Amino acid sequence: MENSSYWRKSTYSGGEAAQCVEMASVRNRVGIRDTKDLRSGHLTVEREALAALVGRIKAGDLDL
Repeated sequence: MENSSYWRKSTYSGGEAAQCVEMASVRNRVGIRDTKDLRSGHLTVEREALAALVGRIKAGDLDL
């Protein structure tokens, strides 16, 4: 999964200085890693869990 061709960064990223994550599709899971620290590894989650998290973020459930 370390092959850079699998990883995708959002087109909404604001250039080199932006803080962003990259994602990779791996079967029924999604890999997530920090674009600023690629050597720190990645987190792998199920697609359903990521979809639920994104839904909660969009709904404002996790706003501080």
